Amino acid sequence: MPLPNNSRNTDENEFTHINEAGEASMVDVSGKQPTRRTAIAQGHISMTLKTLDKIKNNQLSKGDVLQVARIAAIMAGKKTSELIPLCHNIPIASFAVNFTLKETLPGIVVRAEASSVGQTGAEMEALTAVSVALLTVYDMAKSLEKGMVISQVQLLSKEGGKSGAWSAE
Repeated sequence: MPLPNNSRNTDENEFTHINEAGEASMVDVSGKQPTRRTAIAQGHISMTLKTLDKIKNNQLSKGDVLQVARIAAIMAGKKTSELIPLCHNIPIASFAVNFTLKETLPGIVVRAEASSVGQTGAEMEALTAVSVALLTVYDMAKSLEKGMVISQVQLLSKEGGKSGAWSAE
């Protein structure tokens, strides 16, 4: 039985992850030229000033929240294709994860930048990294505050590939 062709050109009204038989299918990117791809994502976790201060001053019994969250983010970004169905496994060239502690939120803004040279973008890797970093902060600080809120996880920008550069701003 021949494999279904899911590498067809699509317009914006067609589903790219469903083949002609209506089955879920990974998009064939083998015909694309590898290019440098970069994606930046961001998200927030809001909390009380007391919790933020304890994180800032490394006063949690579980350890350094931001360093653990940074490692978790990078690990998750590298494993995105194992977590998201039909997502391609891409060669990660670099990952940067940064935290901004904001008393005005109050809370933490997480920003991740994923870079790759490949045939498909790094947006999902950046979004996954941000999401897991935020979940890790929650996990490590939940003994202090269970009402923390994770929000505004979004793609800020991407570069590379056929569609070129895109920015949310």
